Order: sequence, then structure tokens, then C-alpha cells
Amino acid sequence: MLDERLVLLLAGAAIVYGCAPQRPYRTPPAPVPSAPQTVRVPPAPPPPPAAAEPARKTLPQEAKIPEQDLKRGTVPPSSSRESAKEPPSSVPENTAPPLPDNSSLLAKIGPGTSPQRAASLRLTEEGRRLLDAGDATKALTRLEQTIVIDSSNPYGYFYLAKAQHQLRRYRESLNFLDVAQARMGGDPFWVAEIHALRGDNFRALGMIDKAQSSYAQSLRLNSGNRTASDGLSRLQPADSTGAPH
Repeated sequence: MLDERLVLLLAGAAIVYGCAPQRPYRTPPAPVPSAPQTVRVPPAPPPPPAAAEPARKTLPQEAKIPEQDLKRGTVPPSSSRESAKEPPSSVPENTAPPLPDNSSLLAKIGPGTSPQRAASLRLTEEGRRLLDAGDATKALTRLEQTIVIDSSNPYGYFYLAKAQHQLRRYRESLNFLDVAQARMGGDPFWVAEIHALRGDNFRALGMIDKAQSSYAQSLRLNSGNRTASDGLSRLQPADSTGAPH
């Protein structure tokens, strides 16, 4: 009998325990990982200020003379360096002794002279005589034929320049003088003649400084050049007025 009661008590207790509300099972929280420590790097110092570059001075460019201006005889304004130079002296410092007269064109005709050159030189001599007689127009016709026969004859170009000068075509005369000098070679007598006639053209155009320079170049080659010495003497009174005589 006692055993039956004990069994009933245990069964009732089991029923009561089974009917009692159970505590909900809580999942333990996951461990929070600790935040990694950030290592602070000190900022780099600012770069030193760049040294200011010195201002570059713009150098003045030298003016170039166009080829067309050379042919026409026009002269651009001189640069500051050229203007700082002293004006050329009326008397050249170094002059060569007088050279023997080498103006005879017929004497240049020899056994080795080509027929074209010989004919051209003879016509050049005729043109020179016409110039000496004051007939520049007729001389010009003769001298143009010398170039047709022999275009390499430098004396023909020189006397063409002289004819143009007598006709007061000074820039055309300067053009022919450039060609004559390019073909003349290194004959100092004739190069001095070219510089002297160039000086006469510059003087007629009112370019006094260039005229003085050309006369001085002529006398440096041949101090006996009368055209250059006479031209310099004519420029002496022009210093006060600035106009050619």
C-alpha cells in the first residue's frame, strides 16, 4: 500500500514538473572581437617652397635683312648695338699703298682668253669710253650686250653700274655692283673701284654713314683711289647739314 502511494506521488510530481513553464534557452552571445589598434603615422612635413627662378631677360633678336631689301638697296633701321658704335671716321686708319693702274680691259685679253670673253671685254671698253664722253644712254646699250655675250664678265657689270649711276638710278647701280663684286674675285684694284662707286651711290641716296664706310673700305685696299678720296672730301661739309653735296 505504501509503495502504491509512493508511486502515485512520484507520478504526480512528474506531471506537475512537466506542466510547469520552462525557461527559454538563451544562446550565449558570441564574443565581440576587439577592434585592432590603428597605428597613427605622423603626416610627412610639407616640401620646402621651390626657389623662384630668376626672370629670364628676353634678348633682342637681331633683325635680319631680307634678300629683297638687299637687292632693292633698302636698309632697315640699325639695332641698338650698331647705334652705340661710333660713326666711321672720314679718314681710314689703315690704308694700303697706291696700287698700279689695272684698269685696261684690252690688256686682259690674252692667248688663253675665250672668244666670248674677248668680245665682251672689247664691248666693255667701248662702253667705258662712251661713259667718259658723257653718253650714258648709248653706253648702256653697249654694256648690256657685253652681258649677253658673256654673263660672267665682272667688268661689264661694273660699268653697267656706272652707267646707271650717271642716269641717277642709284639703287639699280647698287644691284649691279653686288653682282660685279661677286664675280670679280680678289683683285684689290677693282674691288676698291666697286667700293668707291658704291660710296657714290650711298652719298647720292643720303646714306652718309654707309658712304663713308664704303669710301674707307676702298682706301684700305688702294689708297690711290681718287673716287674714294674725293668722295670723302665732299662729305666733310655735310657733317653740319647732314645733306650730301
